[in-house]
Amino acid sequence: MRSESDLHEYLTTYPHEMAFGADEPAAVVDRWFTPDIDYRTDGLHLTRQALVVHARPARKNAESVRVHVHHALLSGDSIAAHYTLFATLRTTGPTATEICMVGRLAPDGRIARIDQLTRSVPVAGE
Repeated sequence: MRSESDLHEYLTTYPHEMAFGADEPAAVVDRWFTPDIDYRTDGLHLTRQALVVHARPARKNAESVRVHVHHALLSGDSIAAHYTLFATLRTTGPTATEICMVGRLAPDGRIARIDQLTRSVPVAGE
């Protein structure tokens, strides 16, 4: 990841690859994250393996996913983003999650750390 455009690509591509991609989840995770990724969301720590395992239920439950990026910033090895993830799940129907994320890149451009806070937001039309 070398530009804000690359960060935007990650934000919009990664969820789709994890839910619907042809590649194995481990390959998707390794494309975007370092092996020692320190991923924290709402206080929960996810390792590389936890991210890979998370893909299995996502692939069974997701019917659609899209991301609206409000802001994406990259400065040196620091990244920040504010975006909304919209998904339609087989079990619960449409959902929307607002995400505020900050992180750090490794020298090879992959993500080494993410800290994010999320909140469910109303889905338009509900």
